[in-house]
Amino acid sequence: MARHRMRRTATGCRTESTGVAAGGGLGMNIVVDLNRCQGYAQCAFLAPRVFTMHGEEALSYAPAVPEDQQEHVLRAAAACPVQAILVGEEAGADAG
Repeated sequence: MARHRMRRTATGCRTESTGVAAGGGLGMNIVVDLNRCQGYAQCAFLAPRVFTMHGEEALSYAPAVPEDQQEHVLRAAAACPVQAILVGEEAGADAG
């Protein structure tokens, strides 16, 4: 499973990929808009198996959401104060 980490730096935010993407499935995909994300961590609270905070400013997440976590991710996306989590087709369009 590929994981992406958002890290704030003096010049702004950047994302790092860690791991290898899982192949195949037609499951839910997500992307976090790093220009909007402010690190409020509501996503990590509501979907801790998908979103993880490392320190106060680094967010890791799994872009391919396991089927049993999809409802949690939808709640996390809805709860994001800055609407930084893109789900489904929106995520696919922004990922490329």
